[in-house]
Amino acid sequence: MTVNRRALAVLAAGALVLTGCAKGGAGGSAPGQASQSPSVAMPTQAGESKQAKVKAGTPQDSQGPAIEVPGSKKGGTVRVIASSDFSHLDPGQIYVSNNAQASELINRGLMGYKQLRNGDVLVVGDLSADTGTTTDGGKTWTFKLKDGVKWEDGEPVTSEDVKWSFERLYDPIINQGPTYVQQWLVDGDYRKAYPGAYSGKRLDTIETPDAKTVVFNLKSAHPDFNMALAMSGYGIVPKKHTMDKSKQKDYDKKPVASGPYRVVSHIGDKSMDLERNPHWDPATDPIRNAYPDKWRFEFGVTAQQSTDRLIADSGDDQTTISINGLGSERIPEVVADGELMKRSISGYTPFTDYWVINTSRVKNPKVREALIKAWPIEAIHKLSGGDAGWGHRASTMMSPTVPGFRKFDVWGQLDNPEGDIEAAKKLLAESGEPNPTIVYAYGSTPLPGKVALLVQEALTKAGFKYVGKKIDSGTWYDSVGQLDNGFDVFRSGWAADWADGSTVMAPLFDGRLIAEGSTNYSQFNDPAVNAAIDEANKLTDPEARGEAWSKIDEQVIKQAAVIPGFYLTYLDLRGSKVWAEMDNWWGSTNLKTAFVAE
Repeated sequence: MTVNRRALAVLAAGALVLTGCAKGGAGGSAPGQASQSPSVAMPTQAGESKQAKVKAGTPQDSQGPAIEVPGSKKGGTVRVIASSDFSHLDPGQIYVSNNAQASELINRGLMGYKQLRNGDVLVVGDLSADTGTTTDGGKTWTFKLKDGVKWEDGEPVTSEDVKWSFERLYDPIINQGPTYVQQWLVDGDYRKAYPGAYSGKRLDTIETPDAKTVVFNLKSAHPDFNMALAMSGYGIVPKKHTMDKSKQKDYDKKPVASGPYRVVSHIGDKSMDLERNPHWDPATDPIRNAYPDKWRFEFGVTAQQSTDRLIADSGDDQTTISINGLGSERIPEVVADGELMKRSISGYTPFTDYWVINTSRVKNPKVREALIKAWPIEAIHKLSGGDAGWGHRASTMMSPTVPGFRKFDVWGQLDNPEGDIEAAKKLLAESGEPNPTIVYAYGSTPLPGKVALLVQEALTKAGFKYVGKKIDSGTWYDSVGQLDNGFDVFRSGWAADWADGSTVMAPLFDGRLIAEGSTNYSQFNDPAVNAAIDEANKLTDPEARGEAWSKIDEQVIKQAAVIPGFYLTYLDLRGSKVWAEMDNWWGSTNLKTAFVAE
């Protein structure tokens, strides 16, 4: 089990949302992995936003250079404004998605995400020549490194660097990134099974038969292993420059580049400057266009401030893009202004926003069903800015970006989004608990408080006794992650770590994972669902896996473990002299294809 944090601070409601088995909560929106790449404007013409499809690419798709953007130009400096500094740039410490976005300009992994011009996304070999090979259903995986991949000092990237990069993840000093692969390579608790690279011991389940070949021997079959390796947290580091454990914090701020840019200055919480890595070869890279000569990141700019600056569009802000998402108060103004929308970056994300029902406290299924029927989805939707602000109304847990997604509407929320108070009253009468008390937790920022008032009004009309509990948004998951948190209903959000339903349904609803800090916030435990998760994980055919995860999705929804909310959307602005599009994997501004337009 891993707490997945592909997370991003964003959007309309301004909350921290963690991803990929990703979390979102406190009261804002979040980003992830969808939309059409030219979702608002290509350099030459507008395009309509659509939800992207994600799948594995062919060996040819893994070859560089990256697909050209029509109308693109090389050179100049692109400026980026963000609310906060990147907490980590060392690949092993990366799970938060804004860190990952910046990391992609600097670091490379065996696998990565390639965005097509129609907006779809392919999982392709990055440092690897292809997407890997397996002959035993996914238990043994072999990867061959490309020719000509080098570090910023000109040294080649080798299989020893790859092996070392994974061995290093076992050391306690590396504690913020994903943990899937670490667990798959050993028996038992991975922290206890192997002490890590700095112990001097080697991990025998990774072989390096030559300088360009890496073989992973997993303890059980994982047919989606290559997709897991596309996570930024599995980026490769040079052994030569990371052997001194005492310098790990320095490396975290200024890693050695294998990507198109290297860090030349990083002043904590203020700024970061990147310039070209002279040893990056675009012929080896199918993912990054690397049009600008330089990047200048400015930190400490709120979403409201960045929105106001980009609306004004003066001076250096004309070549500036944001990764904050639009300030919520400006959404109606921007959406109504045709000229501003020409400079917008928008589209679907892979996040599903929802409300957790704590099944360990709300044990009566009829009471849970009544909550869903009474929930004021449409009122919340309008309050938060509609489709552009929070997102499109959802009825499933799996996002439409996850393979196997199937649309169903168990509780009729899509047909009747205003809620059905009379139906809720009837369900409460049938439950034997006509006036149950519901403790609703909400975040401390403005929008969650406004949402809480809507929830209070709807639940009170239906016959519930409403008790509101405001929680500091900055410590949201510290509070809701406790087993005995005292809350009946609270908001969260999720996106897959890679394009497979296993990274959505299992971490959220496998009852065997219920523990302090677990992401099974509903504390949902159904033996039939647990068994179905095991069976789905055994499937090797992608279509069969997708169908199985969708069926589990419906099983969970039918048992009223959650209140479906929204498929989240993203909206931001760019300056008039820079071009940028939607990143359909991260669900935010795409840094890999941006360029100075004038």
